Amino acid sequence: MHDRFPRLFASGTFGALLLTSSALAATPASAPYGTADKRAVVKATPARKAALKAPAAVGATRRTSTPIAGILDGSNGETINVHGHHAADGTAAKYMNKVVYLGPLGNRDTLDTPYSVMGVTHDVVVNQQIRSINDMAQYLPSVQLEVRGDPNTSRPQSRGFESDVVANSRLDGLNVVSTTPYPAEWVDNLQVLNGLAGAMYGPENPAGVFEYTLKRPTDRRTERLSVGVDSIGTPTVNGDISGRLGRNGWFGYRLNMLHADGTAYTQGSSMRREMVSGDFDFHLDDKTVIEIDASHYTYDQRGGAPGFGILATGVGGDKLPEAPDLSKRLAPEWSGYHMETNTFLGKIKHQFNENWSFTLGGLYQDAARQAFGVADTLCDGGKTCGGLRGSDGWYSSKATATTTANDFRVGSNMAYLNGRVYTGPIRHDLVIGTNGYMMGNYNPVAASTAAQNLGIHNMYGASQNGGTQPYYHGRYKSSSIMSQSFIVGDTLQLNKHWSIMGTLSWGWIHQRGALNAKTAMRDTFETSAAFSPTASIMYKPTDNQTFYFTYGRSVEAGPVTPNSTSYTNTNIALPAAHSEEYEVGYKLRYNTMQFNVAGFRMTSPYAMYVAASNPNAGCAAMTNCQTYQYGGTQRNYGVEAQISGEVLPNLSVLAGMTWLDAELVNAASRALDRKEIVGAAPLQANLLLDYRLPASLGHFASGWAFNANVHYMGNRAANVTNTLHTGSYTTLDLGTRYSFRATERLPMVLRFGVSNATNERYWASVYTGAPSGTSGAASSLYAGLPRVYHFTLSAEF
Repeated sequence: MHDRFPRLFASGTFGALLLTSSALAATPASAPYGTADKRAVVKATPARKAALKAPAAVGATRRTSTPIAGILDGSNGETINVHGHHAADGTAAKYMNKVVYLGPLGNRDTLDTPYSVMGVTHDVVVNQQIRSINDMAQYLPSVQLEVRGDPNTSRPQSRGFESDVVANSRLDGLNVVSTTPYPAEWVDNLQVLNGLAGAMYGPENPAGVFEYTLKRPTDRRTERLSVGVDSIGTPTVNGDISGRLGRNGWFGYRLNMLHADGTAYTQGSSMRREMVSGDFDFHLDDKTVIEIDASHYTYDQRGGAPGFGILATGVGGDKLPEAPDLSKRLAPEWSGYHMETNTFLGKIKHQFNENWSFTLGGLYQDAARQAFGVADTLCDGGKTCGGLRGSDGWYSSKATATTTANDFRVGSNMAYLNGRVYTGPIRHDLVIGTNGYMMGNYNPVAASTAAQNLGIHNMYGASQNGGTQPYYHGRYKSSSIMSQSFIVGDTLQLNKHWSIMGTLSWGWIHQRGALNAKTAMRDTFETSAAFSPTASIMYKPTDNQTFYFTYGRSVEAGPVTPNSTSYTNTNIALPAAHSEEYEVGYKLRYNTMQFNVAGFRMTSPYAMYVAASNPNAGCAAMTNCQTYQYGGTQRNYGVEAQISGEVLPNLSVLAGMTWLDAELVNAASRALDRKEIVGAAPLQANLLLDYRLPASLGHFASGWAFNANVHYMGNRAANVTNTLHTGSYTTLDLGTRYSFRATERLPMVLRFGVSNATNERYWASVYTGAPSGTSGAASSLYAGLPRVYHFTLSAEF
């Protein structure tokens, strides 16, 4: 690490978390949420109103009245204030997640959840002026992003494990593509379940679940208009109208529109974002609701920061170059991406009675992209770059019409039956159901323009602007995957202190692929009834505390060997991988503040390229013939902690840290054994504070609020042999807002913020291209964004 501050910051954050939790643990449990606390909120959908009038279940004196999973409790609706005047959006700074969504298990109180679930609430998104859902990740200490050409198209990872393109990401519980951009204005919040979740969601990587919740119709009629600008100059307009019509508000609507177009964070670049979405609720009666959602999003970015490949031969020195200043353009003005994402979603929810409910849903998504990027590779000090070294900032640049997948089409589904029964004094919350998805990838047939050598440049020198935009033509289906799971689960509440949760799933996977446009699709992988179990035990010494232990195993589809004549098993998937996890945790809630800490051990097979034992078997190229296989185990130990909510009446906090030891063990190559996993930070921490001036200072002063966010990322390995590291970094974001009323019924908020206020230069993302570092660029490296200013004026009519 470069200096002492990062150590002191991370240690201080963790110490503060522990001291706070110790003090609160000795405090009596708070009153039920929504009773004694006058700042409580409710979800006031028609079904919720009916539920509040419903009589308590038989035996309520000895059995809790917690609603069953899937009940129509309005949990997806926007919250409204019960007491006092309506406040402008986000000004209450509610940063605590009290309820989490667990797919087939439905919405559950965080204290009744034996998993580490961290979230970024709607108020964080609004007050931090977040423009992309990927920007939410920095507030969660166990999450990192692998930038895939552009920060808005990153692939997320959790606890050092990379997520799948579609299996680990969900929108309202249904699978969506993770590597296409989404606007933050579209969603209400983000929740990340860290750890294995295959028993609830079917086969998936051990990177957990990234769950995005759509904005839904509100019970109170609302028209919001926000105008803003990001430096250097991207004007943004967002209109959001919502409400209900008809008798008893049976029809709910929400229309959300966005337009942003201008210069991005560096001169010579451009950014255009356009979104339109509609979300509708049809309450057929107090027990049945149909939800329909549709959206279109266009994202066009040119002249943005490129990534840098690190060759297996190194960078010509013993360290990586210092990250460049991205306020100076590094890529040609024509380079970039044009992406369009269309999403259609439908659900029907029916509550049979106070004990049984049913949910059925489906989603279709088409995420298309046009990529016009450049391929930059750090020089290794060899002849290719004339002896120049990447460690001094030198790189070679090429422009090639990429023929990798440029269209992802996903169809996902869910069907859950949830119920509650009693066997003597024991309460059972049951679930039986299924979920899954189908995805097809489509690639261009061939390049229309020849590859262009753009020369050798230095990342600290003048901006390059050579070459012309490359093109490709045609389209063919390159691969497909079908994944479907059958799920059963039971949560047994033995008494008010002890409960046991068990969930089992059986998954079916079928993968197909084609070598190129001239070859037919063929089966590459298939498995039936792959078993994924999870079991947990929870102990609640008081109503506001929970200790838990969870064990889980999960299956995932084997990775597919890239198409090449240098592999003995090209275009063939490896056998199904089985991951395992042990987790122990503690959760505490006091009034409007929550603390959680978890320790975990996770393992998963690690795929890599190794020298072929029989080069004649399948290799057309006889040199460096390799076999793609499981060549070790990724073993991750870690401790993560988070505190969220109001620590003082006017001070909200969202803070956390994660210590992680991620290594490759039992590696097939001795040189890689016991090495750190590329891109997995050994220490990561984040601290967001939001302070509102008290009403005692007067009407004018009490409208002001100030926020600050400090983010620390530890020193990460940049190649599989661990000879290169990124170095650690710390960034600071500052902001303020002023809320006022133009008229009695027109609240307005003026927000100003600056991200990376110190203009820190750092490597934001690094991940492996080829796990063994023996072929092509061993790792991909992306620099972090420079200082950026944000301004937004919002009005609610």
